[in-house]
Amino acid sequence: MTSSRLPGKVLADVAGRPLLDHVVRRVQRARTIDLTVVATTERTTDDAVADFCGRRELPCFRGSEEDVLDRYYRAAVHFQAAVIIRLTADRPLLDPAVIDRVVEQFQAGDYDYVSNSVERSFPDGLDTEVFRRAALDRAWREASLKSEREHVTPYIWKNPGLFRLGQVKNGRDLSSLRWTVDLPQDLDFVRRVYESLGANRCFGMEEVLTLLQASPELGRINAGIGVNEGYIKSLREDGVFPREGRA
Repeated sequence: MTSSRLPGKVLADVAGRPLLDHVVRRVQRARTIDLTVVATTERTTDDAVADFCGRRELPCFRGSEEDVLDRYYRAAVHFQAAVIIRLTADRPLLDPAVIDRVVEQFQAGDYDYVSNSVERSFPDGLDTEVFRRAALDRAWREASLKSEREHVTPYIWKNPGLFRLGQVKNGRDLSSLRWTVDLPQDLDFVRRVYESLGANRCFGMEEVLTLLQASPELGRINAGIGVNEGYIKSLREDGVFPREGRA
């Protein structure tokens, strides 16, 4: 709830429901996920998130605000997770089919980590990361940079010598499209998409692409905003130049 660029965004109204409700509904439509958990902070400002989970009878874990890697690790221990799928709560256009595609590639190979976001080809906002508990445990023990603790997985995907990594790529490069919610323009864009495609439907990536082709003015609402600004900020605080491709 204390997002610096758009405070309260996870419970902002989108088509009559909290943004987080849309995220949860989409995640729960993925065939490959056994349990959906909201991992929020222990701060009183996030009591509203915990209350939302209580009303939805949704498992909720509360941990560190700054050390998100620690929060993930402790949530995984608490729920005895063998494999973790990381999906952030500011992405109300997540596509269950894309989630399943990433998970299925992870299941089909001998991987520690698979994502569709290290090498970007999907719209920003469909990011899915899948990793083994053992990889999370090692990252939790060894990661030391703020960027690695705050953003959970960089220690894993930056170390191909330690972890077996896989990548899912889209058939065409859609990485210039911004479907995440980080700024007021993003929230306006998402609200317009739901207004056009329906609040009670779990429309997917292809339907949004068709809408943008028919109504290109929608895509201009939040065009030109940088990708992963929060991660880039953490890298600069670490004194590290942003890695091209992931940033």
